Amino acid sequence: MVKTLRIHGFPHAERRALAGCQDLGDITGCPGIVFEVKGGDAARNASDAQIAAWMVETEVERVNARAEVGVLVVQRRGVGAQNAHRWWAHITSRTLTALMEPSIALFDEAPDVPVRLLLGDVTQLLRWAGYGTPLEAEAVAS
Repeated sequence: MVKTLRIHGFPHAERRALAGCQDLGDITGCPGIVFEVKGGDAARNASDAQIAAWMVETEVERVNARAEVGVLVVQRRGVGAQNAHRWWAHITSRTLTALMEPSIALFDEAPDVPVRLLLGDVTQLLRWAGYGTPLEAEAVAS
């Protein structure tokens, strides 16, 4: 997972040491972002209710870390670590909207539902929104 983040524009990503009850997420070195990573059978067989619970956990960790973005990454059945860019990445609808159009004012009353994308797509959105570092092809294009 860390290798995938490094390849996808987050060169300083590394596994975070456990922080106990004030957990700050599983990956560090990505300023402004908390990545919570779930793998193994629990992830590959996760129910909607389990994803919802992990989204709550990710939000708590985002707040603890004082980060702007929380991303829940869940290993997919049949997709190994070498293809972690194809694992599911869950963010909230408000986060997606803010990444795509930061000038849109979001109302607190608006529904904030989970959105599932591929991790590779989320890293692209994050880079576009100014997080991480551009990939070589992106740097040449700009």
